[in-house]
Amino acid sequence: MAESEKNAYIAGIGAYVPSKVMTNEDFERLLDTSDEWITQMTGIKERHFVEGDVATSDLAAEAAREALAMAGVEPGDVDVLIVGTATPDMLFPSTACLTQAKIGADNAFAFDMSAGCTGFLYGLVTAAQFVRQGAGENVLVIGAEVLSRFMDMTKRETCVLFGDGAGAALVRPCEPGRGLIEHYLGSDGRLGSLLEMPAGGSRRPPSKETVEERLHY
Repeated sequence: MAESEKNAYIAGIGAYVPSKVMTNEDFERLLDTSDEWITQMTGIKERHFVEGDVATSDLAAEAAREALAMAGVEPGDVDVLIVGTATPDMLFPSTACLTQAKIGADNAFAFDMSAGCTGFLYGLVTAAQFVRQGAGENVLVIGAEVLSRFMDMTKRETCVLFGDGAGAALVRPCEPGRGLIEHYLGSDGRLGSLLEMPAGGSRRPPSKETVEERLHY
């Protein structure tokens, strides 16, 4: 198949959530809230939280293994590994590199994408471009978050919204007319202040003051 004739499709998918479940009733015991209010405002009934030292790359690896198994692709045959996350294990190395090591995708080049809730979609579109241009036959894209570690559990307007989990897709070439046909992406950085974690980056590095002011949530 010539490069100009290539399109990209999802050959396998996988998902993983930790076993601990936080229900709306659990939040009723922690906050001035109710199952009725949470359900009416969000539609959410429960979410999953990690425990112990489980991190984003651990969830990503589980979802990745499932996607590879469905696609019938060995980890060593992955050419590109992309992780979309706003909650990396650490600033560096990338969560993609940590996931790569966990699943044995030793022949892939790996990198993270930080695009908040849309991280997986950005990763999927990027994966499709690699495939269409002939830069990879097997591109693994993962969206993974451990948001429970960054939520202020005293703020009911945000802490009930998010949980932890991962989803993965193995993207491969296919003929035109099928697969990922079109996409539309957009950003508006002017609205960034609507949902932010103020401290922990280069503008406000971690300090005693940022911790005391609860700016890492």
